[in-house]
Amino acid sequence: MNQKTITRTDLSEAVYQKLGLSRIESSELVETFLNIISDRIVEGESVKLSSFGSFLVRSKNERIGRNPKTGEEVPITPRRVMVFKPSNILKEAVLKGHKK
Repeated sequence: MNQKTITRTDLSEAVYQKLGLSRIESSELVETFLNIISDRIVEGESVKLSSFGSFLVRSKNERIGRNPKTGEEVPITPRRVMVFKPSNILKEAVLKGHKK
């Protein structure tokens, strides 16, 4: 299994190859797309991309954690976390190990 990480540059290059936009236009398109998604998530909104998945922001309450070395109880402050929930289509594609 290939463990390569896909970067913004890789995404821009893929847009360039598939759509025939210039490299600058492709880069701007990818940056704009990612910025829109990021901005919405930071604002606490959910972002749903059909056939791909959803980015959700969840609030976690304060709780008591434990230091694994000392066993000392430590309070964990309330916080917001982002989670990704893949669509059933994406889950199935990953399970079968092939592209959509």
